[in-house]
Amino acid sequence: MVDWENLRFLSVLAREGSFSASARQLGVEHATVSRRLAALEAECGLRLIDRRGRKVTLTAAGQRMAEVALSMDEAAIGVARLVASAQVGLSGKVILSAPPALAMVRLIGPLARLREKHPGLMIQLVGESREASLDRREADVAVRLSRPEKGDLTIRRIGQIAFRFCASERYLAATPPERWQFIAYEGGSMENAPQSIRLRAFAAGRPVGFCANSAELQMAAAVAGAGVAILPDFLAETAPRLVAIDDGEAPLQRDVWLVTHRDLSHTPAVRAVVEALTAAI
Repeated sequence: MVDWENLRFLSVLAREGSFSASARQLGVEHATVSRRLAALEAECGLRLIDRRGRKVTLTAAGQRMAEVALSMDEAAIGVARLVASAQVGLSGKVILSAPPALAMVRLIGPLARLREKHPGLMIQLVGESREASLDRREADVAVRLSRPEKGDLTIRRIGQIAFRFCASERYLAATPPERWQFIAYEGGSMENAPQSIRLRAFAAGRPVGFCANSAELQMAAAVAGAGVAILPDFLAETAPRLVAIDDGEAPLQRDVWLVTHRDLSHTPAVRAVVEALTAAI
């Protein structure tokens, strides 16, 4: 019999496309992924992976086996959801995925108070800008700024977040508008987020002088006088040295969506987390 754990590593590699991404997803070292897949090849007597420098592709046999492994992985996750959905009472672990800045400023307090009331509940909060898969149970509940288009999900719009241009008082006093520089995302999915598009339009050819991959870092850069950033109100309000800039248009508004997998949406623990998050937003 082939070791299922080795097959699971193959399914993750097929989905993620590289050893490094697979290692991050599995929470292991790069070498562990390589070792597991080598063991699977030895078990099967087949070459499953074509290694050419940094590029990793599956052979024809590897692709066929990965398809089977992916279906087995989906079935195992379905069993885990079934077990979780059958649990009663406010106990057990709930995995929550949310944008890091929103989680830090708005969500941790209500979730901490929820745990005070229900100490048997364990909340795993994952702050990330990427969209965790609820189908693969990377999260049980997700807070998102874009409405999901796929998956067997329960989706609820729970509010809006306003984004405004901000800079430090010192920067605005010392720098005329035509010489403003901007603070932005560089690469990745956030580069095409609505707030990034709005910033490029407002910059109108003026340069980006500072890049940072999180809203918290962009706020810190703005406070330090690095330029003009576009920030969510809830975050900018925590930095009194920032001044909002009127660009002549209404603030950018983004909807906040609360998402759960349909199989888990009625479990007491998930429902309690959903209610706490709804009240917080």
